[in-house]
Amino acid sequence: MKHEVLAIRHVHFEDLGSLELVLGDRGHLVRYLDVGRGRIAAPNPLDPSLLVVLGGPIGAYEDAQYPHLAPLLSMLKKRIAAGLPTLGICLGSQLIARALGARVYSSGALELGWSPLALTEAGRASPLNHLDSVPVFHWHGDTFDLPEGATLLASTETCAHQAFSWGEHVLALQCHAEVLTDRFENWLITYPGDIAQSGATVAGLREATARHGAALETAARAMFGEWLDRFPGAPRSA
Repeated sequence: MKHEVLAIRHVHFEDLGSLELVLGDRGHLVRYLDVGRGRIAAPNPLDPSLLVVLGGPIGAYEDAQYPHLAPLLSMLKKRIAAGLPTLGICLGSQLIARALGARVYSSGALELGWSPLALTEAGRASPLNHLDSVPVFHWHGDTFDLPEGATLLASTETCAHQAFSWGEHVLALQCHAEVLTDRFENWLITYPGDIAQSGATVAGLREATARHGAALETAARAMFGEWLDRFPGAPRSA
């Protein structure tokens, strides 16, 4: 298996974050495919050692408005069926849920800010154990039904389905465990409408990120590292 990671990116600053740091330590070559700058159907989804679909401010169900979604879903279905490591974050998790046959829809509430996850028993036995009691960052208004055969790993009061696994090779995270403190200002500049709608403030989010960001970065790197260790042949830390 090649050690190249393919990350599907919708917004330039919603990148791999902490995961990219872990991958760099382990010798993975990371390649971003920016939606809108290339044909989404071009890559062979079976080639990379890891496929990651990142977040973005669109709905996973808005096929008519965003024609890249159909080929992206096809890529995910082929990848998952082949038993290859696949990760989705926020919009990416919703697309994985949809690729597995689950419904994705508006939750009716915007979950925006920092709060800890409530891990299930399976979540505590998974790599998400590193996130136990650690506030993580949330920014989403959509949710999904749990796909058939999936294992629920975490919830919050606002969002029952925060994270799930499907088999050993698929991990879907509704929250932004990957976020890095030194890149957070981009969120505040780009999405002021969401912040106002949620009732949060720029100053409050900035302060909370300064307070919780370092702990999340440490926990997320440990979580992503433990998850990568599950796959034979994946580069490991020295």
